[in-house]
Amino acid sequence: QVQLVESGGGLVQAGGSLRLSCAASGRTFSSYAMGWFRQAPGKEREFVSAITWSGGIAYYADSVKGRFTISRDNAKNTVYLQMNSLKPEDTAVYYCATRLARTVVADGNMYDYWGQGTQVTVSS
Repeated sequence: QVQLVESGGGLVQAGGSLRLSCAASGRTFSSYAMGWFRQAPGKEREFVSAITWSGGIAYYADSVKGRFTISRDNAKNTVYLQMNSLKPEDTAVYYCATRLARTVVADGNMYDYWGQGTQVTVSS
């Protein structure tokens, strides 16, 4: 069993920055890939970013590439999402997730555990 708890969401003006954190407990965190997803009101959940178990490879959705950075600290069992140059269209509930594998995928159905989500609101 894995527990994931996100934090760091909030209200920010367009152009601003936020850093989301996802603290994991349970299974060996460092062995598994981690991902961030988001869901805006009335829209389907979408992939944002993912990182391999070692942190050596990261993937991003085109919509956030160049603005968001994913990282992980396996010693702290935490994955981060640094979000810069935020836009109103980034407004959503952000979820972290983990899959019991070392490689990353963008398909949320391939992830095994999810956090409860943290709200990010970007005002124009």
